[in-house]
Amino acid sequence: MTPTRLRTDEGESAVTVQYDRSTDDPLTVVVADAVATARGVDVTELETLHDAIDTDALERLFEPHADGARTRGSVTFEYQGCLVTVGADGEIRVET
Repeated sequence: MTPTRLRTDEGESAVTVQYDRSTDDPLTVVVADAVATARGVDVTELETLHDAIDTDALERLFEPHADGARTRGSVTFEYQGCLVTVGADGEIRVET
């Protein structure tokens, strides 16, 4: 999975990643990687994601439910000076 760097109308830099829950990568790892990419640092240089959000809750929030994958909803939080939005459609957007 390769993050895609975008420019917003306001001139802000953003990174978007399309997350596929069918992979073995935990959502929280993909979020941390996207933030590291947005900030231009190695993921090991970041504080733990758990300091910004309950990572277990984030994983559970977007798990498929009994009748299939979740298709609606999102959560937005701050992490390492970035605004991170995770959507039920698998899009992760990191605004710096």
